[in-house]
Amino acid sequence: MAGNRRADRRGGGETSPLRLIAVAVILIGLVLVSLRLLPGSPFESAAAAKWGDAGATTSDRSTNAATDRSARQPAPPSPSPSPSLTPLPFQAKDLDLDIEGWYSWSVLDRRTGKIIGSKNMGETSTTASLIKSWIVADYLRRAAEAGQTPSDAKLADATRIIRDSDNTRAEQFYNSVGRDASIRRLLSMCKLTDSSVAPDKGWSRTALSPRDTARLGNCIATGTAAGPKWTKWLLNEMKLVRGAGDFGIRKAFPPAQQKQIAIKNGWIDRTAEQEMHINCLAIGDTWTMGVMVRYPINMGYEYGMKNCQKITEALLRPGT
Repeated sequence: MAGNRRADRRGGGETSPLRLIAVAVILIGLVLVSLRLLPGSPFESAAAAKWGDAGATTSDRSTNAATDRSARQPAPPSPSPSPSLTPLPFQAKDLDLDIEGWYSWSVLDRRTGKIIGSKNMGETSTTASLIKSWIVADYLRRAAEAGQTPSDAKLADATRIIRDSDNTRAEQFYNSVGRDASIRRLLSMCKLTDSSVAPDKGWSRTALSPRDTARLGNCIATGTAAGPKWTKWLLNEMKLVRGAGDFGIRKAFPPAQQKQIAIKNGWIDRTAEQEMHINCLAIGDTWTMGVMVRYPINMGYEYGMKNCQKITEALLRPGT
């Protein structure tokens, strides 16, 4: 018996329940500590998170920070689509019309500056009275630049030049603006590329192309030609063209629209060339247009006047 008790004291026999409980508590404690130190664990402590970040590479931290900022910031709104422009009333097309002689046309989109036209829109013809729109504009702008206001009598003369195409008054205005010097200003200020002065041959012989005619119209519409003080006045006068000069481009539009289109036309019989030269300029809200025709002199004015309108009608979009 004594020998057995000594054997117990050396470690033999059953383990005490208290010792088992103590061991279990220690093991659970070690597991919890491990979980708090494990990055990503639900029990992760702030210290462990800091330790985990400290162990990450600079690239990892930058990526994580960027991800966090991206998650916090709202997504940028999608850009709104640019509003599309309403199509012009004209459509570009090759015309094959039953017209005697030469004809050409051009349209300028005032919103974009884009020009469409016939393949020969850069060819020139003599302007006749169409150029009076520039002569009056040049006179009015230069008067304003000099700090002068034209008298009522001069404005009445300008009205007769535009509305009724008065040649005598046009010649007087042409002299006052320097004759050929005025046309050189036209080429420069309106950025014309095809046209030219007819030295010492008068305003009627100025050579203009349909493309430059559309540019002249835009030059008037933007205020460059007549200046800010007189542009509205000039455009209104051009809307009131009457009598023999009221033909061509705007006649292709419905009556209600015609009243809002400014025009200046030119018509002359060239005996030296044995040709009729008929020219049409029109200014709409979003466009300008030039049409020119030449044909044998014995066919008369009306043939060309109707063909300016016929060419325009052929280019109009359906429903205009």
